[in-house]
Amino acid sequence: MKKMLFGLMLLGATSAMAQNQETTEIAPVDKYSVATNRFWANWFVTAGGDYVSSYSNQERGMGLSKNPFESFRRSWNGDITVGKWFTPVIGVRAKAQMMQLQCVDGRENPSFDMLNVNMQGMINLRNLFAGYQPGRVWNISLYAGTGFYRNFDAQHYAFMYTGGILNTFNVTKRLFINLDIYSNTALNELDNGAGYKGGGNFFTSKDRQFGVSLGLGVNLGKVGWSKTPDLEAINAMHKAQTDALNASLAEQQSENDKLKGLLAKRPETSTSTVTKEVAVTTPVSVFFNLNSSRIASKKDLVNVQALVDQLNGGKVEVYGYADSKTGSADYNKQLSERRAEAVAKELKKMGLKDEQIIIKPMGGVNELTPASYNRRVIVKVVK
Repeated sequence: MKKMLFGLMLLGATSAMAQNQETTEIAPVDKYSVATNRFWANWFVTAGGDYVSSYSNQERGMGLSKNPFESFRRSWNGDITVGKWFTPVIGVRAKAQMMQLQCVDGRENPSFDMLNVNMQGMINLRNLFAGYQPGRVWNISLYAGTGFYRNFDAQHYAFMYTGGILNTFNVTKRLFINLDIYSNTALNELDNGAGYKGGGNFFTSKDRQFGVSLGLGVNLGKVGWSKTPDLEAINAMHKAQTDALNASLAEQQSENDKLKGLLAKRPETSTSTVTKEVAVTTPVSVFFNLNSSRIASKKDLVNVQALVDQLNGGKVEVYGYADSKTGSADYNKQLSERRAEAVAKELKKMGLKDEQIIIKPMGGVNELTPASYNRRVIVKVVK
């Protein structure tokens, strides 16, 4: 039971990473799964300036230029939005635009003071396909929605559809730049006129606008999401840690059996002398987790300390090993050296000097079963 409890304590200190990368002290998490936040988390507000190009229904058949920068099309407007992300992928926002739109009818070039209010659903494409990353600077989202226009000059309402591409660039955790490229389509005449009756499809027979909005946004409440634990990775890590603890116990039991055998063969009067000699010369093992150079259990250092206490100025050899079933030979050589150096560092804390420690990286081996037993360092006294 103590062994299992100690293994569970280690879960918060290490993570199972891909081979050829050092493990970190963060518990493994699922790349695409996050914990749901409270209702008031991940809200935002934005304010921006708009360039809008208008294409009215009345101009059809007049042979006018389609250039969005023509003077009879362009207008400068403003918008504000309020929105919320429910997950890293799905969100909604409400948008209001104060607009002065052009409406070509063949006789004059009037403009109308308009208010556009709509509600949009959003999908964050980067989080959808690449997973949620808290430190990501650029996000791109698609959105679509519906709402209405209010023409204050003609005292007229018109329903509309909207859609576009939303780009956000995070400056800080709270502040971001908002670049919105969009298109609006009115379902009936914006100016309350009769319109052109020459046919056309759904889009070409309607009043439309194409616009670009650039502004600033502020995140409100708690920002971001907490990634959920990756249960498969945690189970794999737990198994590796348990194997390491079992290997340590098996090694200690084997050493105890050797001591008992040696003591049984010695005369009773020399028992104390034999005990000291065996304790000094018996190798001590220190175990590691998969792809890690951090000592899995500090309990292993108790035996190392006992060896150092009886060394009396002698030298020790520190043999580092890795599991040859995972990773390349070159990487396992480097990993075995890092493991040996980690134990050497502990030996220095115990009082040994550099000249008393001989580091010998042995690379990947497949000497013991299960494979996790091969992820170890052996400390031997130089005879």
